[in-house]
Amino acid sequence: MGLFSFLSAIITRALFILVSLVAVWRVTKVKEDPYYWLLTFLFLPLAVEMIITLKKQKGHEYKWFSPTIFLFLISIIPSIWILELHHQQNKAQDDKCNRLDSKDVFHKLIALNETSGNITAYEYLKRFGHMVSNFCPNNWILALHQILLILLIIGKWILPLGGGVTRDQLSQLLLIFVGTAADILEFTSETLDDVKDTSPQLVYIILAVWSWSMMQFPCHLCVVRSMNDEAADEGIQEDSFWSKHSTDLWSIVETLFIQDGPFLVVRLTVMTYFGIFHQMIVFFAFKNFLVVILNVYRLFVLYLDFKSSGHSSAD
Repeated sequence: MGLFSFLSAIITRALFILVSLVAVWRVTKVKEDPYYWLLTFLFLPLAVEMIITLKKQKGHEYKWFSPTIFLFLISIIPSIWILELHHQQNKAQDDKCNRLDSKDVFHKLIALNETSGNITAYEYLKRFGHMVSNFCPNNWILALHQILLILLIIGKWILPLGGGVTRDQLSQLLLIFVGTAADILEFTSETLDDVKDTSPQLVYIILAVWSWSMMQFPCHLCVVRSMNDEAADEGIQEDSFWSKHSTDLWSIVETLFIQDGPFLVVRLTVMTYFGIFHQMIVFFAFKNFLVVILNVYRLFVLYLDFKSSGHSSAD
């Protein structure tokens, strides 16, 4: 095993565990219950996976699926659920907290740095931790969402390549991840802001759809090409529509059933059933609708192309 691959595998998983640990710490701080530290047991599968991967895969990822990213999501998603639900039940306390974009926060940070020479490092860290812990719950949750998505992209970039995955395929996958992460972050931040105190069930719907959409990140099926795709490029005729266009079909399936399709259903539900209606939700619902329609059109074009190529080869 190369030293670089070994260090990449260890560092990436250490970052995953560190961010999950911060999320668990925030849960225990908000809920004021030390029993929530039991959430750290969710880190054990990730540690076991690291040992198995380093031993059997020499640190390299699998071709079609990333168990590292999947187990990282398993370790952090429950903490974000708890924080989101707690925040929705205690929105009235937001006025009593320190907003991250407030000037007072920067003034306090500057004042703390100016006094750093007169206090010990322990006292400095204690004051800094106290100031950070008093940030608004919404700022903490948004920061965790952002760090989670950014770390998924960077982590996938740093992790050693799986067998059969090229640098070109990895670059395509990372570009897809960036667009996917932006859409997911916009969905959670915009839609959860529309939740009223009278509709707590909407929070469960949004979080369930968000969790489901995050399952795109461990999968590489929309980019990593199969042996059938490679054979098609070499001029070998494929009999099956699926075998000829498997990569495109997986991309369409992910869009329709994991991201834009569920996002569209949630936004239509918010507008019709819960009566929440404003300019931004209409725009994003129309954007999801366009993506769904264009993917259906893409599927129809691929099918017609397959039929026409089949007739031409028969002639």
